[in-house]
Amino acid sequence: MKPSRGFTLIEVIVAMLITAIIFALGYGALNQALGNRETIDANAARLQQLQSTMRYLVQDFSQAAPRPARDPLGEDYLPAMRGETSQVVFTRGGWMNPAGVQRSTLQRVRYVLEDGKLYREQWPVLDATLDPLPTRRVLLEQVRAFTLRYMNDGRNWQTDWPPQLQGGQRTERELRWRPIAVEVTITTEDFGTVVRLIEVPG
Repeated sequence: MKPSRGFTLIEVIVAMLITAIIFALGYGALNQALGNRETIDANAARLQQLQSTMRYLVQDFSQAAPRPARDPLGEDYLPAMRGETSQVVFTRGGWMNPAGVQRSTLQRVRYVLEDGKLYREQWPVLDATLDPLPTRRVLLEQVRAFTLRYMNDGRNWQTDWPPQLQGGQRTERELRWRPIAVEVTITTEDFGTVVRLIEVPG
């Protein structure tokens, strides 16, 4: 009967080396999988943020109301919608009131791009004669450009709204004038350029 023979030192070292290589490969694969998951989660959060921003824009513009607002001094009226290439302020309807507070369902909102962030502002009252500060909310970050175009009744695009008219003070009809559609273009650092055409109710 032959005596039992154990492992040599070389065999033990080779086995430990193979085990270490397997553990290293497994750790690398696991670490890469976790990194990929973090990237996917971050991209999903960014996409959700972009979708939420578009949803706000569509909801607000689709409920644009032909109601001018008083200027801060209370001496004149501001157009129901006043927009430029990179910002817009207008009156919208459908302001939810679940608490039943005595206030209007109309609301003054503003979209503006500042320091790479797209803000949505809303005022607590429609005719802000005391010029209260609006509530600001960041809708989207890492924004390179935010541009707007406005389609008039003749289906021509304008870069400013209301269109420049000859003469002095605007009539009540001109103050209530709204475009029939608004084109929103948002350029982000990661998703590129997104364009949305929103119909404005007549």
